[in-house]
Amino acid sequence: MAEKADKTAKSPRKSARLHHELLVGYRTVTGFITDWAVNISKGGIFINTPKPLPVGNTVSLNIALPDNAFPFVLTGKVVRVIEHVANSAETAGMAVEFIDVDEEKLARIEGFVEKLRKELPEMPRSSRK
Repeated sequence: MAEKADKTAKSPRKSARLHHELLVGYRTVTGFITDWAVNISKGGIFINTPKPLPVGNTVSLNIALPDNAFPFVLTGKVVRVIEHVANSAETAGMAVEFIDVDEEKLARIEGFVEKLRKELPEMPRSSRK
C-alpha cells in the first residue's frame, strides 16, 4: 500500500492549498533535514521527501517565505504519508498540519498564500497531483 494515513486525515481540507515550492527545514532523530514543500495552506504543508516521518510524529519546521527576511519556526504534526513507490506518479512525502501556531505566524502564512494565489494563474484540475 503506497499511502498511509490515520483515520482523522480523511476529513475535507480546512483551507485551500497553494501549489508552490518552498524550502523547509525540519529536525529528526538523525539530524536537521532540508526538503522542498510542494504546497502550503494556512493549515499545513506537504513536504516532498523520500523518507517521510511516521504519521503522528510532531515536527519542528523552519519555513522560509520569500517575502520575509528570516525563516520562522512552526510546530506541526504528520497527518498523512505517501511512501516512495518506483514508477509511481504520486509524489512521496508527508502532509504536516500546523499546530499551536501563534496569530502573527498564521497571518504571515495566510498573507503569503493569498498574495501568491492572486499573482499565479489557476492551475487546471487535470494537471494537479
